[in-house]
Amino acid sequence: MRTPFFAGNWKMFKTVAEATAFANAFVEDVRGVDGVDLVLAPPFTAIHALAGATQGSRVAVASQDVYWEKEGAFTGEVSAGMLVEAGARYAIVGHSERRRLFGDSDAWVNRKARAAMSAGLVPIVCIGETLEEREAGQTFDVLDRQITAGLDGFAGSEVAGLVLAYEPVWAIGTGRNATPEQAGEAHAHIRQRLRQWFGAEAAEGCRVLYGGSVKADNIAALRGQPDVDGALVGGASLDPKSFAAIVRNGR
Repeated sequence: MRTPFFAGNWKMFKTVAEATAFANAFVEDVRGVDGVDLVLAPPFTAIHALAGATQGSRVAVASQDVYWEKEGAFTGEVSAGMLVEAGARYAIVGHSERRRLFGDSDAWVNRKARAAMSAGLVPIVCIGETLEEREAGQTFDVLDRQITAGLDGFAGSEVAGLVLAYEPVWAIGTGRNATPEQAGEAHAHIRQRLRQWFGAEAAEGCRVLYGGSVKADNIAALRGQPDVDGALVGGASLDPKSFAAIVRNGR
């Protein structure tokens, strides 16, 4: 039985003070909510403060990205070891905004995921198709490519311990989410591919999240799909009560 998983990706929002205030409110809002894994992904600058503010709670901290080298002349980048030291336990890699705006390729996603796992971080690997790809009937082909390239070289036992996030690019920040049936179809395909390529342990252990305009009023229907294990939430995770409502409705 996979533990439900809810992660909030704050993108480029929240100062250290704002992140700390959020944590204080959110920890109270989800007190007594058991049997779920909860993760917040602030900007790099707030990771250490947020890790301190959530210490002793059921809330863990993720980075929004990671670089694959341990150190060196890589201006602007942050290594996995640095993130672990700052208090992160997870690392998002391959988010569509990283792919689209900053050129992250499937090969880069693979290197980042490998570096994260090697340092003790749990990778949250994002995959998903654009609107053009969906309308061209290429959704499954895109997912297959991103899974095979992004997880190339991973053993089944390693895949079982990471998290995949299916985020149809056309639903991110648009207010237009995939229907439960569309999400369920994509998640079932992903699960089948994990079983085919990495074995039963990977297919049964890997949590697959849905992301894309998730809100408190649609999470229950999405979670009703058997292969949807939780959500990677964007805008609705910026307010503690909103995110707590998603967690309660979707657990």
